[in-house]
Amino acid sequence: MPMEKKKSLARQLPDWLADASMDIGVALPTMALGATGALLRAWCDGIEDGPFSSISTGERVTFFNPEIGIALAVAAARTSRVEIFGNLWVPMLHEPAMLAKQIATLDMVSDGRLTVGLGVGGRPHDYEAAGTNFARRHERLDELVDELRRLWSGGAAFEGADPLGPSTSRPGGPRILAGAMGPKALQRASTWADGITGFSLGDVGTEAGRLNSAAMRAWTNTGRTTPPRLVNGTFCVLGVDDPREVLTSFATTYLGFLGEELAGIIASGCRVSTEESLRTVLDEASAAGCDEFIIVPGTWDLGCLSAIAAVVRG
Repeated sequence: MPMEKKKSLARQLPDWLADASMDIGVALPTMALGATGALLRAWCDGIEDGPFSSISTGERVTFFNPEIGIALAVAAARTSRVEIFGNLWVPMLHEPAMLAKQIATLDMVSDGRLTVGLGVGGRPHDYEAAGTNFARRHERLDELVDELRRLWSGGAAFEGADPLGPSTSRPGGPRILAGAMGPKALQRASTWADGITGFSLGDVGTEAGRLNSAAMRAWTNTGRTTPPRLVNGTFCVLGVDDPREVLTSFATTYLGFLGEELAGIIASGCRVSTEESLRTVLDEASAAGCDEFIIVPGTWDLGCLSAIAAVVRG
């Protein structure tokens, strides 16, 4: 990354934030074809043994990915060091009491290593498949976060019911990051989240820098005294034959809900398919003030994980 661009991005953030060190996590490649139980366990073991800060996965319903809670439970059971990161759940797809119990159980299984990302999602088919309405999803997210916190604080699901368990390691539940992107969503999230979890498909430095700066402004406007945790990520394929083609195919499939033409256009901008491009993106994310950057592989090939680990160690 050019030094001028690094300095430009750094000037958008406070000195303490621009100079902070950055954690690097790896997502399980659950959105790629080819998942098996053996591969899932092997990836968990490899991430635990690697130079990484967290292991994560996301949620989709009308797709071929493993279910988020079960995949994270496997990750929690196979690891003891890395953070377990649900990146991210869409609470409106779930009944609140059951989601609160599921997350509290993951917090217990992981011995308090759990961080929860919550967002509205962007796929109407997931809402329809879950039997819920796509409308008012931003307002409903605010309401559901309040309900989850209430349940994790010992509240009952209804009058006369016993409180839910198990107890979470942190009063009021695990750390919550918001999958918020726009100014209005960030301002709403600043009232209930501990930080943000974003994602970049193109110019990571510019996209993450703008999002991080906007989050800082939202937290300041709300009067929060603790700065938000700033997390971002991007797709990556290394260590396989024709990594560029594998990356483009993966991203096109994942973004297929946008329509074939638009998905292909966006996928063509995904660029992390060489060791040098990954180094550049990590430099950009660090200069943009990210506290953590999540590398999201587009293949279950373990050669990809080995190649990513070599770059991060380097």
